[in-house]
Amino acid sequence: MPKQILLYAVVMLAAVPRGALAQTPQVDPGTTGPAWSPYLVGALIGVLSMLTFYFSDKPLGTSTAYARVAGLVGHLFAPRHTDALPFYAKKTPAVDWQVMLVAGLVVGGFVAAWTGGEITGRWLPPFWVERFGESVALRLIVAFLGGVLMAFGARMAGGCTSGHGISGTLQLAVGSWISLVGFFVGGVVTAMLLFYV
Repeated sequence: MPKQILLYAVVMLAAVPRGALAQTPQVDPGTTGPAWSPYLVGALIGVLSMLTFYFSDKPLGTSTAYARVAGLVGHLFAPRHTDALPFYAKKTPAVDWQVMLVAGLVVGGFVAAWTGGEITGRWLPPFWVERFGESVALRLIVAFLGGVLMAFGARMAGGCTSGHGISGTLQLAVGSWISLVGFFVGGVVTAMLLFYV
C-alpha cells in the first residue's frame, strides 16, 4: 500500500500546472519563454532517485543503457563478435529499465521545453552563431564528438552524471563525490572556453 501511495504522489506531482513550474522573472532573449524552476526540478530529481531505490533497489543511471543499445545494434550487424565481448557476457543486450529511462529523458526533455515555452524551432542557439557561425554541420559534428567523449568518460569512470552525481552522492560514495567535482570543473572550463575565449 505505501508503494502505491508514493506512486500516486509522483503522478500527481507530474500533473502540476504549467504556471507552477515556470520561473517567473527574466527571460533570456534567446528563448521564447520562462524555463522550469531549477529548484523544483532538482527536488523532483532527488525524489525520483529515492523512489528508484525504494521500488527497484537500484541506483539511477543511464550510461549502461547506451552500452546495451550498442550491444543490440551489434547483434544486428555482427552477432558473433558482440557475443564474444566480455562486457556482453555479463550484461546481455536488452531493452531494460535503463534504456526506457533514457527514452523517458528524451520525452521528458521535450515536455519540459514545451511546457516551459522554450521550443524555438532553431538548430543553432544565438551564442553558438555569435561564436562559431551559422554552420549546422559544425554544430552537429561538435555535438556528436561531445557525446562520444561523454560516453567514453562515463564508461571509464564507471558511471555517468546521473549514476555518480545523483545516485552515488546520495549514497555518500567518495568516488562519486570526486566525479561530481570533476563534472563541475569540466563544465566551468568548457563554459569559459565557449563564452570567453
